[in-house]
Amino acid sequence: MARFVITGTGTDIGKTVFAAGLTGLLNATYWKPVQTGVADPGPRHDGPWPGSDAAFVHAMTGAPILPEAIILPEPLSPHRAAELAGVTIPDLTLPAADPLVIEGAGGVLVPITREMLSADLFAHWGIPVILVATTGLGTISHTLTALESLRGRGCRVHGVAFVGDDNPDNIATIAALGRVRALGRLPRLDPLTPATLSAAMRTHLDPQDFA
Repeated sequence: MARFVITGTGTDIGKTVFAAGLTGLLNATYWKPVQTGVADPGPRHDGPWPGSDAAFVHAMTGAPILPEAIILPEPLSPHRAAELAGVTIPDLTLPAADPLVIEGAGGVLVPITREMLSADLFAHWGIPVILVATTGLGTISHTLTALESLRGRGCRVHGVAFVGDDNPDNIATIAALGRVRALGRLPRLDPLTPATLSAAMRTHLDPQDFA
């Protein structure tokens, strides 16, 4: 089965853009179980909420979107956003869709609750994790730290996908020291459109790495 969890070494690194690109590349269904920083306007309606990551992925790919398990208005880690909203994060049961791209909230050790980190949830699901990392200054330490955190909590690491300008030495160093597969590099796209994203994914990544 082609089912992957997408996480990142931090925020604002291009994780959602990569998740959209992979969703399109695999003709997959997309799911972001916990969305923070988006106001839930009321009863569930058809289609993703405006401003959500799911809405961006749908606009970029037209892919099927599974509804979020919870939407929280504060742009904080899920545990704190849920506390401020006075709600409880529900059980995040893995859906049966295949192929499936799941995007985590934030980075590897973001708390989902005060008892469970993102990496704990990924390990519980037991499906391969793709770590998204930048190519620039600081990425070696950040990425190696994230890899150790994932493995230390029992996650199945599929590989690292890079976003940004080409930096062959950083990419090779991470692959060697992290004992991990480099899955390719998605350049920053200007303009970012469905066409440019699809073309970049097919140019810079090998679909066989995700089969």
